[in-house]
Amino acid sequence: MAGKDPLAASDSATPTTQASHHGHAASRFWALALGSVGVVFGDIGTSPLYAFRDALEEAARDGLVRPEIMGVLSLALWALILVVTVKYVLFLMRASNKGEGGVLSLMALAQQGAKGRTGLIFALGAIGAALFYGDGVITPAISVLSAVEGLKSVRGFSGWFGTQEVIVTSLVILTALFAFQAKGTAKVAGIFGPIMVCWFLCLGALGVWHIKDDPSVLAAISPTYAIYFLAHHGLTGFLVMGAVFLTVTGAEALTADMGHFGRGPIQMSWFSLALPMLALNYFGQAALASKALAAAEAAGTALPNADWFFLLAPHQWRLALVLFSGVATVIASQAVITGAFSLTQQAIQLGLLPRMDIKITSTTEAGQIYVAPINWLLFVGVVLVVLSFRSSSALSHAYGISVTGTMVVTTLLAYIVVRHVWKWSLLASLALIVPLFALDLTFFVANLLKVLTGGWAPLALGAGLCLLMSIFVSATERLRTKLNKDGLPFADFREMIARRPAAATPGTAVYLTSDPETTPPALMHSLKHFKVLHERNVLLKVVNETTPYVPDDQRIEAKTLDDRFSLVTVRYGYMESPNIPQALAACRKQGLKFDIMSTSFFVSRRTIVPSVGTDALPAWKRKLFTFLTRNAADPTTFFHLPPGRVVELGAQVSL
Repeated sequence: MAGKDPLAASDSATPTTQASHHGHAASRFWALALGSVGVVFGDIGTSPLYAFRDALEEAARDGLVRPEIMGVLSLALWALILVVTVKYVLFLMRASNKGEGGVLSLMALAQQGAKGRTGLIFALGAIGAALFYGDGVITPAISVLSAVEGLKSVRGFSGWFGTQEVIVTSLVILTALFAFQAKGTAKVAGIFGPIMVCWFLCLGALGVWHIKDDPSVLAAISPTYAIYFLAHHGLTGFLVMGAVFLTVTGAEALTADMGHFGRGPIQMSWFSLALPMLALNYFGQAALASKALAAAEAAGTALPNADWFFLLAPHQWRLALVLFSGVATVIASQAVITGAFSLTQQAIQLGLLPRMDIKITSTTEAGQIYVAPINWLLFVGVVLVVLSFRSSSALSHAYGISVTGTMVVTTLLAYIVVRHVWKWSLLASLALIVPLFALDLTFFVANLLKVLTGGWAPLALGAGLCLLMSIFVSATERLRTKLNKDGLPFADFREMIARRPAAATPGTAVYLTSDPETTPPALMHSLKHFKVLHERNVLLKVVNETTPYVPDDQRIEAKTLDDRFSLVTVRYGYMESPNIPQALAACRKQGLKFDIMSTSFFVSRRTIVPSVGTDALPAWKRKLFTFLTRNAADPTTFFHLPPGRVVELGAQVSL
């Protein structure tokens, strides 16, 4: 929300006061920058464990030569520059929805520009969200697997620590990670930043130590090496691009976590720490591989691919590096899981998913939430992919599609924002978006080549989630239309009550409704069965806005309809959790006073039954929608209603 900067000093402030304010702002900035390293850059910071190795594996199928090492290195560096730095850090971080980022925030912003939800915007948002969940399944699996696999390079472990042991150890770590989620991470999240800063410094130090093995690899900063490699490798070049893309997985987190840390701190962390340390590490891995290749050629033997990252460390330090990488991958996985919880909260508020119980795990840290169904569904998915793919190399074939797909969606939504929200001309919009889209599409097509070897997994998961969202949204809209069509207009209901007044009972009744123009079913059933109305009756409509937060002075709109009925509209952003009693307490400022102990909340509980008409919902869709609504969070919990003051009235609705 725009407003006066609370840190800005007034004209009458003393120099000491101004210095204090500036000092506080600076310390807060650096604290946010430190925190962002632990949350935003966890995924991309653990990419060196497997990205360079897997890219070389694709390039060296017919034997490794030095131009391939230089080509892969150049592709990795320019992926970091073009995809992460140019697209995300310099462009998309400016396309925020009042400070919030991520694919659903971008979708909500695009809806504002398009004056409502269109089919295209909804489809893009649903696809992007579904693919993000796919990333949430694969990231913990590949990160932890790659770290545990490092034990194979440690003397004393390599002889007996095989694939089976890697899988079991990884599953133990992942089980502990997901089981811990319900307790929240507020108590330990403060150390994530310092740990990941040390991790990035370790990446850079390992790289610098080995650049001396072959300093000529520094020339790979020239894009000519990447261009030469792609020009001379045909289909293999595309496969390598799919593997090289692993170097930029996690870029979406730069915008998704922007609301927690701010654009400035994230950009500072990227340019001053993450980018240079990642580049140095890839230089070091390339130099080590180049030195090993020269030794193999001198001996007249072929060079097998290896875990170049772990080989950067001397033998006596390798176990420590494996353990440190394990900690880093757990933090990276934690950031992705937390992002999935946040995305779920946004999807619920934007109407893409049914209500779920959202547990706030911290009273001081924003965004510390826990969504049990999502947590355990992710866990089941992670276990399945670990057992199915069995190694990080095999799993890398499934990784890129979900991330590149999300990036394609993000670029298309960004075009809508640039064109319709920022009001750029068509020519200027295309000049910016077309090159970015072409880059994303190239990487996406390169990853599509891996569909048969594992890429099918995120596509299947994404398609299933998109179908679920589509059915939920369309069936909810059909249900709303059905209720409005069959319901009694509220104006007619008031006229009926005026002609034939019902007996009054003391207190206030609050009826939750999605359409105040139609009489709430709970109100109709209450009058039908109890033959009385409360002295005061409030129709309460909750509106979910396409902005992340709603200012307090715009949250409540109260209107008195007559001496017995009032209409209250409560607005929430998609990053907020509805709290109805708190909102009603705020109505005092608008003249409506509520005594919570004499207020009853009436909620409609609908049972879906088959329709006999030709326009009936197909049986499988109706059963799926019924399952989703039946297992949705109880409105009492979701809206924070006092349990002892809630009355639920059931009704059957045919679909």
